[in-house]
Amino acid sequence: QVQLVESGGGLVQPGGSLRLSCVVSGNIFRLNAMGWYRQAPGNGREFVASITMGLSTNYADSVKGRFAISRDSAKNTIYLQMNSLKLEDTAVYFCNRPFSFVSWGQGTQVTVSS
Repeated sequence: QVQLVESGGGLVQPGGSLRLSCVVSGNIFRLNAMGWYRQAPGNGREFVASITMGLSTNYADSVKGRFAISRDSAKNTIYLQMNSLKLEDTAVYFCNRPFSFVSWGQGTQVTVSS
């Protein structure tokens, strides 16, 4: 059974930084690309970033140059380093397998506010 556990969110001022983590249990981590998604209040879930097994990365235009995704195979964990945070980055952040989602975790809340 696959389980996704996100953590690392919090309250941060504009321009600040946060690092999110997602621990992936089950056997999907080693076999698949993984990604980060977010959902702001009143909006649908949107793609943020993804990373393949070969460490190729892809980012939404809105976060390019500010966010960085990485993965640690030894820890079955993916990370999202978020810098230069903006008010519009406020959302619940989730991790999952791109294109073929498994059950979503609870997410981690990121609030950017002055």
